[in-house]
This record gives sequence, structure tokens and C-alpha cells, in this order.
Amino acid sequence: MKYHGYFFILIGLGVLSCKQETVKEKEVSAEKLTSYVNTFTGTDGPGNTYPGAVAPFGMVQLSPDNGLPGWDRIAGYFYPDSTIAGFSHTHLSGTGAGDMYDLLVMPLNSRFNESLTPEGAYRPYSKFSHDREEAGPGYYAVDLLSSGIKAELTTTSRVGFHQYTFPKDDKSQIILDLGYSLNWDKPMDTKITIEDNQTISGYRKSKGWANDQRVYFVMQFSKPFDSGQLFKDSKEIQGQSVSGQFTKIVANYKTGDGEKIKVKVALSSASIDGARKNLEAELPHWDFEKTVKEIDGVWEKFLSKITIEGTEAQKELFYTNLYHVFLTPSLHSDIDGAYKGADGKNHIAEGYNKYDTFSLWDTFRATHPLYTLLAPKETEDMIKSFLSHYDETGLLPVWSLAGNETNMMIGYHAVPVIVDAYFKGIPMDAEKALEACVASANEDGRQIDLYKRLGYVPTGEHHENWSVSKTLEYAYNDWCIAQLAKDLGKDEIAVTFTERADNWKNLYDPESSFFRPKDEKGKFISPFSPKEYTKEFCESNAWQYFWFVPHDIDGLEQAVGKEEFAVKLDSMFTYYPEANDKLPIFSTGMIGQYAHGNEPSHHVAFLYNNIGKPWKTQEMVRKIIETQYSTKPDGYCGNEDCGQMSAWLVLSSMGIYPINPAKGVYSITSPFVEAATINLEGGKQFVISTENQSKENCYIQSITLNGKPYDKLTITHEDIVQGGELHFVLGNKPNKEL
Repeated sequence: MKYHGYFFILIGLGVLSCKQETVKEKEVSAEKLTSYVNTFTGTDGPGNTYPGAVAPFGMVQLSPDNGLPGWDRIAGYFYPDSTIAGFSHTHLSGTGAGDMYDLLVMPLNSRFNESLTPEGAYRPYSKFSHDREEAGPGYYAVDLLSSGIKAELTTTSRVGFHQYTFPKDDKSQIILDLGYSLNWDKPMDTKITIEDNQTISGYRKSKGWANDQRVYFVMQFSKPFDSGQLFKDSKEIQGQSVSGQFTKIVANYKTGDGEKIKVKVALSSASIDGARKNLEAELPHWDFEKTVKEIDGVWEKFLSKITIEGTEAQKELFYTNLYHVFLTPSLHSDIDGAYKGADGKNHIAEGYNKYDTFSLWDTFRATHPLYTLLAPKETEDMIKSFLSHYDETGLLPVWSLAGNETNMMIGYHAVPVIVDAYFKGIPMDAEKALEACVASANEDGRQIDLYKRLGYVPTGEHHENWSVSKTLEYAYNDWCIAQLAKDLGKDEIAVTFTERADNWKNLYDPESSFFRPKDEKGKFISPFSPKEYTKEFCESNAWQYFWFVPHDIDGLEQAVGKEEFAVKLDSMFTYYPEANDKLPIFSTGMIGQYAHGNEPSHHVAFLYNNIGKPWKTQEMVRKIIETQYSTKPDGYCGNEDCGQMSAWLVLSSMGIYPINPAKGVYSITSPFVEAATINLEGGKQFVISTENQSKENCYIQSITLNGKPYDKLTITHEDIVQGGELHFVLGNKPNKEL
């Protein structure tokens, strides 16, 4: 495999520093962009990523599971562990939700004699070592030390492809365990049918974070098995089919030394027939090497949407993050369009790919704006996926997964994604989109009824009331609806939501100069400490949520006072928590009160541009990149969150970021890379280039756009998609006249 050896070099790379290697200094070079990706980044620390094989936006995420529960193993794999329980086909990238892990496959033989299996479990665990583990986009391999079997994984969009190399053994096995579960996941109903000695089919229906998950499958073996043993609740069952909560099959083989047995597993959320169609369409052959090459080519195409110039370390950081941007949302429809809907019924996505796994509280901020640049066709399908969710439930998705609404987190953030896409010219049914937005903003659940009546969400008894955060996020979403309504000539709707967009003002407390919770009678709650993490702020405190008025930064500055606003912004990055402060698990990547490990802070460094101090944006963004990201296994300072942490790095490295994600305007800072070329649809290119790029030269001296002097600190989406060049001259001292 072309990946051998290179990714172990990537694992050892540390945080970028002033001692960065240059292209000339580094001995290892790579022609393909895929070879710059380290899929182990984020598998240690709080990142919660997985290293396995996946296609861009793929339905299958085929990855190893350590088999142990816990927060660090939310994605199934934790780099410090030394055991593997098998390889399951669905995983979440960078979230805090312990779900999925469907269809665990594990090869075994008589050499396995180590007692690693937890008490009460009927699945074996193998030891492994990172020294004998390899991975790259669309490929994963590991030596299972307890059995001497080499496992290799690759994938298409809807089919996982395994290749196991066995030693000589008369008792070799391949196990499919549908009873395996981890963390929040729990099987409810499973079934396995032996169709013949090379084909099995069935389903796994489970409940976890998403309450009604259905994974139908067809599994084919390259070599007929000598016998197939079916089990229910650890007891062998005679016959050709077994069903129940905990089922598995053991396929028995006699293997020669170095013999390879391949396994294809096709998935569907709709039916076994759908899985079979997916298998026939996407993987009709048994050529494992060909599939690895093909998926590498797919990833190369996606990564080539941006080509950069810079040091080898910068390329490794950039493309590792760009890779993570394209892992979610996940394809949810079959090759014929069939999918399990949020109403529990099967539907057909006609003329588009249905996507799910929408972590919208995270990804509306930067990930979806980045998709409008790099993946406009997929964005169009994502909007159609939102509207199909509306057809099925009467509401837009909040945090949808596997054909379910989880109602995790706050806001109705499908709205800014829709509005941003609309104004950027992404095709959609705009009238229906507005209808769906208004419906989501007017439901009575999630305290929206109180928000509409009072103009804010009051404090409540629930341990996660999040009243201040909800008020601010609802107000922003309302502003987005107002913009769409205005453009569509819906004046009454526009007026209503323009007024609602000002609701942020109802919780601003001039005395403390923070947003502060109120009770239903309109009285501010006391005592109040801005740095405390209370139920009123979603995974944050009053410092971090103070800045979330992205649609009215000028109004926020006026409310506080211009000088006071500037002082508070400086304090955000210098007022560090004390040793006895109680911080939630999400408060990571701290620079003062700024927490880069969680999303509410992500736009704050760019606000210096809005108050005439752009050099401070340039300093702080460069500091965040250099201190909060690396390509080590613990290279993310917080949950990667389905692409948001990575999208921040990708955009900021190019020197642009959307403070208001639905406005089509990017705030400008100094690029971190020497140059970046965005390869747009239709063959156009937008080039971001620099002079005098170095660690010390982080300050913008001058800017030109298409060769003409450019004196703005913003650039529009329209400017970018027209093609051209944004050129920066950098220096080691601030240009305060810019």
C-alpha cells in the first residue's frame, strides 16, 4: 500500500512553531494531497475522531473499535488504548454523542488465547500496536497481535470492504456481532439470515441518542465458509436464520498461510433489498487494491478543491483539517433514493442525495459556508434534505442523525444554512424554504413559546435551561428569516422577524455589561458572575456568549460603548480562569476566557476588524492556529464537531472567516499559508497569495484585489466565486493605517 510508513511520520508532528521545517529541510515529500492527511489526528485528547475508512460524505464509516466505553471513546477508538474488539461500519466524527457502532466484524483463529474479553461479553478483544497500524483517506490496516491476522479496510460510499490475511489455521473465523454495543447505543431487534455459504443478510435496529436507528445489510464473503454458526444470547441456534436482541454469526474456515479472505458489507437505512442494490452498483468486484486506489482518487479530487503553497507541516495541518471537513454530513439514501425518514417511514429522494448527521449548532458557523464554496452541489442536496425533514416532521432539523431528530443543542440553525445558500445562488424551492423556516421559528417547543411571548427565554428549573444562549441564538436565526422574507417580498413576515431579531437587547444588562438571565417577570437574576458556568449558558459562560450577536455587532458595540467594547474584547483574551474556577468539559483551548475548543467563541478573534484594530485579529488568529492545532493524535483542542473545528482552520489559514455565517461576507486576516487556490465550479479559480510570509510576518501591510489596491477588511462570496486574486503584503509590524 502506498500509505505504508508515511502516516507514522505524521503522527509524530507537533504543534507548529517557529522551528517549522521548510519544504527543503524536510526529507519526506508527497505528490498526492491524500498523503498529507493524518487520519489519527483527533483520536486522542478531546477530538473524538476515528481513523477508519470513509468516503467523502459517505454512508459507511468503517473503523476499528477498541470496545471500551467512555467519553474518550465516543468515536469508538481512543489512541492510548491497546485493544481492538472489531471493525464496525458507522461512527460519528468529533461529537460528544456515544452512538452508532453498527455491524461489528472481527476475524479470529485458534491462536487467540488471551483473556482480554470483558466479563459477560461474547466477543474477543485483540491486542494491537501503533507500530503495526496504518491509515490514510479511505484505507486502514492493523495487525491483530493476538491472532496474527492482518486486517485491512477500505470503502465506497455505501459499502465497507474488508480484507483479512490469515496465517495457516484450521479454526479461522470471521464473526459478525449484531449484539455489540457501546456507550449510548443499544440493540433492540437484530436478524441474520444465511442465504448461502457466501452471502448473509439482515438488519440491526437500535436505540441510543437517535431513538429509531435501522441498518439493513447484505454481507458477502470472497471464499465460501465451511460452516456458519448462528447465535442468540450467546446460545447457538440451528437453522438458516436467527433474530433477537443479541445475535451473531461465526463463519468458519480452514486457511492457508497468507490466505486472504475478503468481505463486502453494504448498508441501507431502508431495506435489505436496498443494501443489495447498493452492493451491486458500487462494488460488483473483489479487487481490494482497485477499491483502495479508487477511493484515494475520490479523496484526491475533494482535497484538490483547494491547493496551497507552504511548508510541509502547513500542508499536513491544512489537508488533515480539510479531510475532516468532508466526513459529514453522511449519505443517507440508497442508490435508488430510498431512505428511512424522520417520521419512521421509508421515502424516496428523487433527483438528489439525502444526507443526515447534521450537527447544525456547530456547523452553521463555518462548515456550511465553506461547503457553499467547495461543494455547491452537495449543499443543494443538503438543503433538499432539510426540506424533506420538514415534510416528514413539520420542522427543520436541529441535530438529525440516522433518520431521527435528536433535538440536541439549541437554536434553529438549519435557517442560517438555508438563507446563506439562498443568497449565494444555491438552487432551492425558496418559498417552501421560507415556510419551513417560519414553522421552525414558531413551534411551541424548546421554550420558543416563551421567547415569542416575552421577547426572551426566561430562566427555568431545568438543569440545562440555557436561557441566555437560546435567546441570543433565536434572535440571530430570526434575523436570517427576515432577510429571506424581504428578498421574497414577504413584507409581513420580514417585519415580524426583524423585530424579533432585536430580542438580544432584552437580556443585555448595562450595569454588568453582559447578557444576564431574567425570570418571567423581567427581573435580572442575582447573584450573577460572568465567568461562572451555569445552566443559563449553553456549554459556556457570559464571557463567551457576550459576542453572539453576529447580525448586529454595531448595535452591540453601541450598547456597551465603543471604548468599553474594545477593552472587553482585549479582556476576553487576557482574563484567564483561576485555579478554583469550575469549568465544564467543553472549556478547552483556553486563551483567557476565549475557548477555542467550543463553537461560541469561534468568530470572536475577527471582531477586532469591526472596531478598527485589525492587527489584533491578525495576531490572535495566528496565535490560535499555532497553539490550538497540530497533526498529533491530540491535535484538536476540543471536539472536532463534524467539521466545524476543521473548517475554522481551513478558512482562517486562507485569511477569511464569516463572522455572520448567513451574510455572504468574509472577514479578512493575514493568511497562514503562503498561497491558496480555491478551485471553483465551472473552472474558475480564486487565488489568495502573500509576500514575505513567515512566522514573524503576521501583519498585513497592504492588500490588492485583481491587481488594484483594496482597502476593505471584508470580501464577499460573490467576489470570490467570480475568480481572481487577493494578494497580501505582510510584515513583522502592525500597519495601523490599514
